[in-house]
Amino acid sequence: MKHRYIIQGMSCSGCKHHVEQALSKVVGVNDVSVDLEAGTAEIDSSFDLSISMFQDALKEAGGQYSIRRSDEQTNHDHSHHNHSHHQKKEGKGTGKFYCPMQCEGDKMYDQPGDCPVCGMDLVEEVSLSSNSDDEVSAEEKKYKELLKKFRIAVAFTLPIFIIAMSEMIPDNPIYEWMDVGIWNWIQFGLSIPVVFYATWMFFERAWRSIKTWNLNMFTLIGIGAGIAWIFSVFALIFPDFFPDQFKTDAGTVHLYFESATVILTLVLLGQVLEAKAHSQTNSAVKELMKLAPNTAIRVNEDGSEEEIHMDEISKGDHLKVKPGEKIPVDGVIIEGASSIDESMITGEPVPVDKSVDYTVSSGTINGNSSFIMKAEKVGDETLLSQIVDMVNKASHSRVPIQNLADKISSFFVPAVVIVAILTWVIWAIWGPEPAQVYALVNAIAVLIIACPCALGLATPMSVMVGVGKGAQNGILIKNAEALEGFNKIDTLIVDKTGTITEGKPSVEEVISVNDGFDSGQILQFAASLNNESEHPLAKAVTGYAKEQKIESKKATDFESVTGKGIKGLIDGMTIKLGNKKLVQTADSGAEAYLEKGKTVSWLSIDDTVTGFVVISDSIKESSKKAIREFQEKGIEVIMLTGDNPQTAKAVAQEVRLDSFKAECMPEDKINEVKRLQEEGKKVAMAGDGTNDAPALAQADIGIAMGTGTDVAIESAAITLVKGDLNGIVKAFHLSEEVLKNIKQNLFFALIYNTVGIPVAAGVLFPIFGILLSPMIAALAMSFSSVSVIANSLRLKNKVI
Repeated sequence: MKHRYIIQGMSCSGCKHHVEQALSKVVGVNDVSVDLEAGTAEIDSSFDLSISMFQDALKEAGGQYSIRRSDEQTNHDHSHHNHSHHQKKEGKGTGKFYCPMQCEGDKMYDQPGDCPVCGMDLVEEVSLSSNSDDEVSAEEKKYKELLKKFRIAVAFTLPIFIIAMSEMIPDNPIYEWMDVGIWNWIQFGLSIPVVFYATWMFFERAWRSIKTWNLNMFTLIGIGAGIAWIFSVFALIFPDFFPDQFKTDAGTVHLYFESATVILTLVLLGQVLEAKAHSQTNSAVKELMKLAPNTAIRVNEDGSEEEIHMDEISKGDHLKVKPGEKIPVDGVIIEGASSIDESMITGEPVPVDKSVDYTVSSGTINGNSSFIMKAEKVGDETLLSQIVDMVNKASHSRVPIQNLADKISSFFVPAVVIVAILTWVIWAIWGPEPAQVYALVNAIAVLIIACPCALGLATPMSVMVGVGKGAQNGILIKNAEALEGFNKIDTLIVDKTGTITEGKPSVEEVISVNDGFDSGQILQFAASLNNESEHPLAKAVTGYAKEQKIESKKATDFESVTGKGIKGLIDGMTIKLGNKKLVQTADSGAEAYLEKGKTVSWLSIDDTVTGFVVISDSIKESSKKAIREFQEKGIEVIMLTGDNPQTAKAVAQEVRLDSFKAECMPEDKINEVKRLQEEGKKVAMAGDGTNDAPALAQADIGIAMGTGTDVAIESAAITLVKGDLNGIVKAFHLSEEVLKNIKQNLFFALIYNTVGIPVAAGVLFPIFGILLSPMIAALAMSFSSVSVIANSLRLKNKVI
């Protein structure tokens, strides 16, 4: 029998897999099919099963999921996504938490706590929704809590360590004060606050990992330190149970309270350092958050000014921005002029002069003049909010190379436990006396030194720092896969307008080729049609007409012909404006302009060519240098443009491009991408227009110019805020550095474990007489994860 159920708490593919596995284990279930988007599960069972059985199974799996019959009514949302986004938890961030090791992919949690898979502390996602200095982030709270526990652990562990190590002093003076047996009980008493308060979370995580069979670092710590402490307690209470090789000259059993507490305290130290270092990995996003001001000055209709909170700004509000102030939202200048420092968003240090009709972005800094702007995008719609959102999502995404680490981690902990058992057996049988003591100590050292955490953190930390570094340089990464994929491209396709050129065309000349119409009338017809269009060329024509004080006429039956031009009716005449595909024309004197790289739009009246408009778009200074750098790296650069062949050739020659294709329709661009991919090429495509969107989506790596359309940006894996080829070069360098850093981290983690575990097992003892103390092993393990994070943080100082 089949029944449909509603599942709450799922937010990613990891959740789906987790739920399917848990429900499949219920006795009587034949098949489970989970739909993540719908938040439902269809369960085929041999007999009717109660909801409580399924709920117990989900609870046992360690997730925060709930289940109910689909016909039951509820006031709650059906998906984890829907209800989580409306709740704001305490802290500076979004109130959403994620695992830094991405154990369950992009899964988010509503509450702080531990990852149910690896046991690590969940990290709060940062947000622009609150940037008050009075609020304390969840990360800061966790760090302070760990620091407090660490201080308590040190306060109780240090006396234990001193008592235990005093045995190495000849004629131990402390034994003159009290008998060794009493000192052993004191060690036991001092260890209780360390084990049951300061570091009890490690044992909770270890038990949970064993219970759910998600074995991790805390499994090894819990087993290793737990065995040492329990052994010591048992030996303290029942000393006669143990043979003489476990005993001291005084007749008491060798205890390991100092080993257990020192191990746990050192692991706690590692957690403290890791919490401190981890807060720096997303510092780039936190710096972006600081760019948003808390207040703004609104100019009312009567000219009065009032200071309002950011949340009170509405679209259409007129806002005054004074010198040195941060621009509150995205908008357009309507009065005044100033220079704007956009370096924090574009990465370019030179301020940009802006006046009336220029757009300004939230978080950028006004120069030395006041101006009034009109708010156009507020709240989550602003560029700054979108950047933070994109960086957050990319930081939680996975790179393909992480699959290697995941595969190794899946059998790492069981393998270490087996090695520890073998170490015990080998030392107990063939080790020198006291063999059992050596067996116990070395087995614990093996468990403690192994660090799957360093392996798990290797890629996420590099991705998080790299994505933040990119954001600071105007490179927005949609997902981490793009970072790795970009490093493998061998072909780069670029658009002409807005990519190689400035994307700010201007009219140079209007020419009539028909005696019945002069150039003024040609411009009037062209501007009248273009009033209905949003194309950059249209804006250039209408703007030029205004300068020439040419009044537009009413155009009807307007139609935009993709890749060709526009047409409509004016004064009862059919007017067409566009390229040769739209307007059939012979040699009209325009070829001379085309050969110079100009764009020509022909105008026909009732299918008779009457004139043309010459438009120029200057080539960006950075284009030549960027193209040359890609060519030096062996990457083929191809220009695809909808412009005519003569203009395309002129531009290609100026930037020294060998490959280009002109008069490309949107389908031509996507077909070219497919053709190159069929040849085995790894293709990156850069563009800024709606007509580029299909090709951007088809390419292995789509790169959208931030100056382009929302459709293009949505289709791309990488967005360049400034929108020039130099940004693509930076993105390529960033990809190289992040991938190199990931490989370094994986190497460190693998080498550390490959060398550390055998040394802890005692392989050096027969030759060099070297054994590794479990306490030293704990210190090494604690710093292994910190070293991986520290190496990742080096990316912050890289110049790209």
